[in-house]
Amino acid sequence: MFMDLEWYWWILLLVLLAVFIPFKIKFMKWWNRRQQEKKKEQYGKWGDDE
Repeated sequence: MFMDLEWYWWILLLVLLAVFIPFKIKFMKWWNRRQQEKKKEQYGKWGDDE
């Protein structure tokens, strides 16, 4: 299935992955930071005691 692809499709896939992965990492860091801020708001001063 995958081996039937033309060479330019492989290049396109690699380019898409090279662009997508850093954005995903950036999004995950932002999402985790956002979740931590929500937890702190929810628990108030005890949020850091977990």
